[in-house]
Amino acid sequence: MDHLMTLAADPAVWAALGALIAMEVVLGIDNLIFISILTNKLPEEQRSLGRKIGIGLALFMRLALLGTVAFIVQLTEPILSLFGKAFSWRDFILIAGGLFLVWKATTEIHHKVDVNHGPDVFDGGRAATVTFGAAIFQILLLDLVFSIDSIITAVGMTEHVPVMMIAVIVAVLVMLLAADPLAKFIEKNPTIVMLALGFLLMIGGTLIGEGFGAHIPKGYIYAAMAFSALIEGLNMMSRRANRRRG
Repeated sequence: MDHLMTLAADPAVWAALGALIAMEVVLGIDNLIFISILTNKLPEEQRSLGRKIGIGLALFMRLALLGTVAFIVQLTEPILSLFGKAFSWRDFILIAGGLFLVWKATTEIHHKVDVNHGPDVFDGGRAATVTFGAAIFQILLLDLVFSIDSIITAVGMTEHVPVMMIAVIVAVLVMLLAADPLAKFIEKNPTIVMLALGFLLMIGGTLIGEGFGAHIPKGYIYAAMAFSALIEGLNMMSRRANRRRG
């Protein structure tokens, strides 16, 4: 308790907490986009529950990993050298997660542009493309990748585990509040779905690049995502104005 009171009285700790919360919220956007797209493929009555379970798993996984910070830090230690490049467990996890994201986003884009692939959404009496269990399993896999990356980043910003835990809990609560509105917005705007899938492709490529040692500043990635979202927002406003004039 004395240790926590000491931390609470330190302005530097509060500054680190604010920066860490902002970072965790931004990193959570990737996770949330994937969860929203995947759960929108479930029957409507299962979507909200699927999102809550997916975000709950993300919180559980992050807190569990924080309990093993010493082990998580060791994941950055090289274990294998190939073609002059040293790889750690974190590198392999990022590469695997990136490949999964690229495969998933490419598959979804193919479903959107190929009219002969069969049903891809729950509509009327047609079946959903994924079962509830399959959706949760895929969310769990990506939760693991994003959680490890998030915790390793957090360790680089502060050494205080209670600060990390508070930041993670706040960020996941923000995700929980934003999940349903974001998913409904994506569902009602088909062009947003394609934009979000493009984001997932970019994020997957970024994870693969980082796994191979290419440091890609996150600021560039999120700036590109924000700019793309701004342009799409202007397109949506233009389409609505044209409909009103028509």
